[in-house]
Amino acid sequence: MEMAEDQSNLMFIEAWEHLRRSIVHYKGQAVGTIATLDNASGAVNCDQIFVRDFVPSALAHLMNGEPEIVKNFLLRTLHLQLSVKGIDRFAVGQGLMSDSFKFLHGFKVLHNPVKGVDNMIPDFGETAIGRVARVDSGFWWIILLHAYTKATGDYSLSNQPECQNGMKLTLSVCLAEGFDTFPTLLCADGCGMADRRMGVYGYPIEIQALFFMALRCAVRLLRQDNGKEFIMKIEKRLQALTYHMRSYFWLDFQQLNNIYQYKTEEYSHTAVNKFNVIPDSIPEWVFEFMPMRGGYFIANVSPARMDFRWFVLGNCVAILSSLATHSQSMAILDLIEERWGELVSKMPLKLSYPALDSQEWSIETGMDPKNTRWSYHNGGSWPGLVWLLTAACIKTGRPEIAKKVIEVAEQRLSKDGWQEYYDGKEGCYVGKQSRRLQIRTIAGYLVSKMLLEEPSRLGIISLEEDKKMKPTTITRSTTLPTKLRSFS
Repeated sequence: MEMAEDQSNLMFIEAWEHLRRSIVHYKGQAVGTIATLDNASGAVNCDQIFVRDFVPSALAHLMNGEPEIVKNFLLRTLHLQLSVKGIDRFAVGQGLMSDSFKFLHGFKVLHNPVKGVDNMIPDFGETAIGRVARVDSGFWWIILLHAYTKATGDYSLSNQPECQNGMKLTLSVCLAEGFDTFPTLLCADGCGMADRRMGVYGYPIEIQALFFMALRCAVRLLRQDNGKEFIMKIEKRLQALTYHMRSYFWLDFQQLNNIYQYKTEEYSHTAVNKFNVIPDSIPEWVFEFMPMRGGYFIANVSPARMDFRWFVLGNCVAILSSLATHSQSMAILDLIEERWGELVSKMPLKLSYPALDSQEWSIETGMDPKNTRWSYHNGGSWPGLVWLLTAACIKTGRPEIAKKVIEVAEQRLSKDGWQEYYDGKEGCYVGKQSRRLQIRTIAGYLVSKMLLEEPSRLGIISLEEDKKMKPTTITRSTTLPTKLRSFS
């Protein structure tokens, strides 16, 4: 037992050393951490600073009493938001936050942090695979601004006109009126962590959960004196989004049984099967996967389509943001316990489950050679996501699950060189294109350990349930047009 504890302490020290080495400086200031220290991988983006990947690095620094790097990162990315951006001849919306940025001759900065470099080069999707803009970046930026404010108690940064305007620009794109009949965000494939075709086009759970959390953070950060109407618009959207997600994305044994018995081709406002989902379209694996005890938010819901896959990031964010009720949060962790062999196994955590295979893989991924069965985003295991599950476990009062998950990861993380992801149904094999010394893996491990050591640190990344939110109860009157509700 003592030997295992000593090994864990050595891993913690090693992880901090790697994280320190990954810091990038610009004009004498620490402004972020690069994606990986593995220069030999040959990856074209290994010197990039990704907004999404920096979040665990930022949290580790905040928990360690080092907020300056986080503040610098937030200001630099905010400055880039105002850049002129476009793809071919199309101008991209001003509210879009860059997915990543890098510096001219970035690696020289590591050896000469005082001198810095001249140019910051952002990527708004114009150089990304498939040329898809990352919807999640702006949400993570708002969430990180809130975490910085909570950790430091310093509202002077979020109160700056530039930050206030940055939040409004990002959320204005999402809150704009259009042809939508749902409060969820319609997205292209590859717009989040799964940045390649994975059949998540439509209304992916990851984006909806992050959208919800960003909205809640913004309500706390936006100043009433110059954004009262905007805040009211956010609160109205939050009410609708909460109802929609808890009602239509949630799946447990009882709800699966209800869907199995759905009638189709229902018209009028009294329809139960509102999305006209065909029960015969429920894949066989769902009936075997769904335990009597447990539940989760499914991957996607849109007309005539329910994607029943499990995505860990969206479900963990749903817990942390209180999109999930307390009972739903407990059910998600129940599911992880009940399906430990599928979702944790030899290396945590499965990004998605199950893997797309055969004809489904061909259609949904476009025969992507990187997203083959049980690899990368298609059922691969990502230790860099453990911090999200750890935070979710602590919030629900079940830290023992997080401890078990971390113990599994500790058996191999350092020995394997802090890999990006693992392949195989049980996560036994180092990913075929995985990069060593992956910073989000390293930082995620640090955040997990620091949260378990001092659970009160959870407050910077977790939101308690808003008591003003109306409880989710599906009644006939809620589906009727406003003018008819008084007669129902």
